Amino acid sequence: MKPILEVSRLVKEFPSRGKLFRRAPALRAVDEVSFAIAEGETFGLVGESGCGKTTTGRCVLRLIEPTSGDIRFKDLDVRALAASDLRRARRHFQIVFQDPYSSLNPRMRVGAIVEEPLVIHRVGSREERRAKVRELFELVGMDPTATSKYPHEFSGGQRQRIGLARALALSPSLVICDEPVSALDVSVQAQVVNLLLDLQKRLGLTYLFIAHDLRLVRQICDRVAVMYRGRIVELAPAEELFTAPAHTYTQALLSAIPHLQPGQKLERIPFDTSGFRALPLREVAPAHFAAV
Repeated sequence: MKPILEVSRLVKEFPSRGKLFRRAPALRAVDEVSFAIAEGETFGLVGESGCGKTTTGRCVLRLIEPTSGDIRFKDLDVRALAASDLRRARRHFQIVFQDPYSSLNPRMRVGAIVEEPLVIHRVGSREERRAKVRELFELVGMDPTATSKYPHEFSGGQRQRIGLARALALSPSLVICDEPVSALDVSVQAQVVNLLLDLQKRLGLTYLFIAHDLRLVRQICDRVAVMYRGRIVELAPAEELFTAPAHTYTQALLSAIPHLQPGQKLERIPFDTSGFRALPLREVAPAHFAAV
């Protein structure tokens, strides 16, 4: 099956502030990242804070411009699109942001927030857009009569549902979920995750799921890529990655997952950061790649 998204040798560098009369080298936040996502798949991108996973997701959508590399969505060369073409293409790939408290405009009513993509892309008449908004609210489990309220009148879980409704307004086929439940209470996290899985089945969605909660990733993702210092160090089917990790960093990361049994000793595997070398991925088992 042809991938819906192909990312090849993606690089993103940020300028560093140098000292007087001396230019500092650029900070490479994403370093030669490559992966492909099949239609209908949930692809996990995990790693510690600052590893480059969120930057990777935003480069895919060109919310920030990549320094180099190739991004192909279906038959589109995303990096080659002009601004007007990119706007039209964004109907097909959307993002759900991490923080439901800052991703919604506090001065706008939530109905207008969800309707905004439809207005920008000139979809339907005003009455048709309003009907679509009510339909989207019902789709994400919200009361459609609440569209006249403001974001501060909702809980964090409800705000994330509103953000999801906004992402689905244009019927995209790919949704990037940038740590969509990390800012929510544990009980609310389960509700939002179940909603994401239900919507995927009903609408045929493909997810790029960015997270640091490894137990959640194991539960919902089909394949997982592990990032460290801007590079993918391991990529494998989710269950195989968790049962037979090949890279020492992945092993160290998995050893930090808390045990559910009270009193069970947590055996941490140390990782020598000074000995890290940027190696290319090689196949260590069928469909299992590691930088070893």
